[in-house]
Amino acid sequence: MNIGGFQKMTMLDYPEKVACTVFTYGCNLRCPFCHNASLVIDEAELFPEEEILSYIEKRKRILDGVCISGGEPLLQKDIFDFMKKIKDIGLLVKLDTNGAYPDKLKEAIELGLVDYVAMDIKNSKEKYAKTTGIQNLDIAPFEKSVKLLLEGRVDYEFRTTVVKQHHSIEDIKAIGEWIKGAKKYFLQNFSDSGNLIENGLCGHEKNTLEAFKQAVFDKIEHISIRGI
Repeated sequence: MNIGGFQKMTMLDYPEKVACTVFTYGCNLRCPFCHNASLVIDEAELFPEEEILSYIEKRKRILDGVCISGGEPLLQKDIFDFMKKIKDIGLLVKLDTNGAYPDKLKEAIELGLVDYVAMDIKNSKEKYAKTTGIQNLDIAPFEKSVKLLLEGRVDYEFRTTVVKQHHSIEDIKAIGEWIKGAKKYFLQNFSDSGNLIENGLCGHEKNTLEAFKQAVFDKIEHISIRGI
């Protein structure tokens, strides 16, 4: 598997769990605000899978789980094999995905390879192509992934990285209608990591984020703001 980054321990990436995070290389989208641009557009230095698994095995009594992020992990041809190896070690698996591969997501859930899914909702349907940097983007796969997660077959959250240049309150309201009834939704305020696809972007002020939250408060079971 193409692993372009590794964080040995985190208490933020997997809710209420101690985890490590594996970052896969490559993505099918080109979101201008992506904070892992080196995993998307640059040639990454890859980490040997065996070394990562060896570390996880040695730390399995400390760790609760492993986050698999990216890039887009479901692009990896051997992602299921990697997930199974983590499960065989005895740890939980959290998958971060953009939702572009609903059939693979469904298969991972049905095989019992994933315990928690965090799906990015990039924007309202009308602005998805612009926000993802892909012209003529077919959003049907993303809609299928949303529908799948709303069925509740696996623990999940939806999340939107909120950027002043891309997201208005009307966009957030539209997202709320799209994922209505969701268990968890997080508004993540954009922060410039210094490793972006497009420069000159910024987050929203706290009061604007609070207004966004209130705009969809009655449509989601639990909604929170991250990054303020």
